Amino acid sequence: MEHVTITPTMQAPAERFSGDVYLNMIEPPSEPSRLTAALVRFTPGARTNWHSHALGQVLYITDGVGLVGTRDGTVVRVSAGETVRCPAGEEHRHGATDTNLMAHIALVVGDGNGDGTTWLEPVTDQQYAEALASRR
Repeated sequence: MEHVTITPTMQAPAERFSGDVYLNMIEPPSEPSRLTAALVRFTPGARTNWHSHALGQVLYITDGVGLVGTRDGTVVRVSAGETVRCPAGEEHRHGATDTNLMAHIALVVGDGNGDGTTWLEPVTDQQYAEALASRR
């Protein structure tokens, strides 16, 4: 057994997120495990860039209200206690609504070359506004 103490909260990198996003690593990738887990907190309006994961991603919502969307325009409104599974290779984005914060635990299994995440362009303000309008 290993007792891991609280990790420092870091601001998420601006090249991958819009708005104020904070994360605490729960399980950094380390051999032989390829699991990466992090608690990610989004302030109102904050969101990820478009991205995909080689082996998929699981998001467990711990607090607040958020949106998870895919390139085909599908958007789900999520709240505490809900889980979203993003399949391998699916381009998606997630974050808070404009009026509420949202926090989730992000679980990713790496592909042997890091966490297998491919980061893409930011979600535009128009795309975000459309997602909000579709889930009010």
